[in-house]
Amino acid sequence: MNIRETAKLIPGYDPFANAGECWFDEKAARKACDFFPLFIVHIEGEAAGMPFELEPWQKAIIANLFGWFRKDSDGRTVRRYRETLIYVPRKNGKTPMVAAIALYVLFVDKEAGQQNYIAASEREQAGMLFRHAQGMVEHEPLMASRSRVYGGNASAGQSRSIVKRSDNSFLRIISADAKGKHGGNPHLTIIDELHEQPDSALHDVLHTGMASKNRAQPLFISLTTADYDRDSICNEKYEYACKVRDGQINDVTFLPVIYEALDTDDWTDEKTWAKANPNLGVSVSIDYLRQECAKAQEVPRLQNEFKRLHLDIRTKQDVLWLPIIDWMECGRERFELPSDAALYGGIDLASKIDVAALVWVWKKDGIFYAKTRFWVPEKRIHRLEIEEHDPRYRLWRDECWLESTPGETIDYDFIRKTVLDDSRDRGVRFIGYDPWNATQFASVLKNNDGFEMVEFRQGYLSMNEPSKELERLITARKIVHENNPMMNWMIENAKARPDPAGNIKPVKPDPSGKQKIDGVVAMVMALGMSMRDPEDYSESCGVWYPDDFEEVFNEQDEPEEKESYFAKEFDEIP
Repeated sequence: MNIRETAKLIPGYDPFANAGECWFDEKAARKACDFFPLFIVHIEGEAAGMPFELEPWQKAIIANLFGWFRKDSDGRTVRRYRETLIYVPRKNGKTPMVAAIALYVLFVDKEAGQQNYIAASEREQAGMLFRHAQGMVEHEPLMASRSRVYGGNASAGQSRSIVKRSDNSFLRIISADAKGKHGGNPHLTIIDELHEQPDSALHDVLHTGMASKNRAQPLFISLTTADYDRDSICNEKYEYACKVRDGQINDVTFLPVIYEALDTDDWTDEKTWAKANPNLGVSVSIDYLRQECAKAQEVPRLQNEFKRLHLDIRTKQDVLWLPIIDWMECGRERFELPSDAALYGGIDLASKIDVAALVWVWKKDGIFYAKTRFWVPEKRIHRLEIEEHDPRYRLWRDECWLESTPGETIDYDFIRKTVLDDSRDRGVRFIGYDPWNATQFASVLKNNDGFEMVEFRQGYLSMNEPSKELERLITARKIVHENNPMMNWMIENAKARPDPAGNIKPVKPDPSGKQKIDGVVAMVMALGMSMRDPEDYSESCGVWYPDDFEEVFNEQDEPEEKESYFAKEFDEIP
């Protein structure tokens, strides 16, 4: 295939269709593509030391970026493309390709005093990129003799750079957590894993640096896999790229390279994998995808990760935990609490100005039943509808799925009254509560009303087993609920965050807190309370339960530093 036809291999996009006055220089395109096998070698794995032979999809990107030209407003001949989004799933060779592109620009572009940046969301990723670039330079005498490498043995950060000695041009590795101002007058900017950027700050600083007229043909490259459905710089850039690809925006300077499966595609079909992974069978292992796909089919919370990272399907949340379809199939009409079964409760009070939840669970004939109560302050419901245009809370209240309490804050006496009414002539065994914000309320229920109140901390150690059991019960259709629309919404919102040991706990998908999961947390606590009765619970469900329940659910023997460590390392991840 000639280089002109190769340039047309960008999915869904024809660079020649709306080129206007831009022109394609086949010689320049071939020169850029030839640079890779002539001067670049792979530095790791079985391919280490071998020439970097471009795959057709990679050659299409290089040919377009460096083969197209146009005249700018000052009559200078410059590259056509000033920006590109390369949207490709994991393990398709983005990192070495990025490093090699950066070296091509540094050593081949006739631009004095280049300021070139490869940016990443964190120091480890920045160091990985630098390792590739450094290794490629060190394996090529013509590049090594013309440059100096700085910071190769230091921690990743701004100190890591490759400097071309003839004109002090440099390639510098930076990360979002690097201190100080990023870039002054960039010639080349590459942001790797754009979906991991915590916000748009780094992108915006580097992008606005392209405004200098002194740089005739700056180039901005964003590489990423799919993000989940949220406000992010990644999704913003992706949507713009799609509009350029589809002809909705006429931007001849933007190259959209999007490899993705559609959410309507069968994510378990290997043909779908090939559609999204241009390097399938080259750098992407088909055996690995088969293994991970099989896991995702068995464990629902792994599905979104597989779809997003390996198929570039943008999902509703980063981790699907409780499949809403399975949950809805467990729904029934409203039912009353039983008088002939042991009840276990979970209370999540959140804050006094927000949602409070109470969930009762009980077991009958091997099936768990769940009944949910919600409370929200009346003025909060009013503000949500007027200020945030969200009428759902009012509708849920009017349909008696939610109870409002007078004023600005929740009156806990309403919740106490419900607990007393629900428990009258019924066998309540244990009620779990989070000591962080419900200690006083629990004390009243215990000392005044005689309930067995159990502290249930919100850490991985406490939440893991009942969270996994909720997952199992839903998947196996072993739980029945009242089809409460507010609870259905929370089930769909909830995601499970793992720690390094594989323990999970429910967390909100959105740092803003608008996507509530209070009912899910309360249900997990209620299931945890049912695990206090090992003779009954384990015999019928085959579930592991601890020998020392108090140690797990009270976590009194766990040092506070450990729980704080988990909170710092995992709860703060966007």
